[in-house]
Amino acid sequence: MVALSQPEAPSPTDSFRPVLGATVFLVLALLAIAALKSSRDLQAAQRREKQLAEQIAATRKRSEELRFRIERLRHDPGMLERLAREDLGMVRPRDVVIELPQEVPPGRPAPVPVPAQAAANPVPTTSGSAPPVR
Repeated sequence: MVALSQPEAPSPTDSFRPVLGATVFLVLALLAIAALKSSRDLQAAQRREKQLAEQIAATRKRSEELRFRIERLRHDPGMLERLAREDLGMVRPRDVVIELPQEVPPGRPAPVPVPAQAAANPVPTTSGSAPPVR
């Protein structure tokens, strides 16, 4: 008689291998994605740190310049007088003040000063149709 052999049932370890391989692959992929994101975040943080360090250095430099200027204003009367003259337009009692006309932008006609008498009695202009009425 011929004995029929039954197909061998897969062993429990053989059916577990594909699941284990997929799980390991998935874990490694997640770790790679997390490492990439962490690397980008670290680079962004380093750039921000460098930018803030530059701002701090510039602020310290400006602070030192202002501190130096304050000391000069406290101890140098000539500096204080110069600033009062330039920034506030102050003059001494016997100084002669000369006011220069304002600069006119290019392409714009200069304003013509109007004498006081002409401003009080303006002369109407005519368009050529009728004489002015007085």
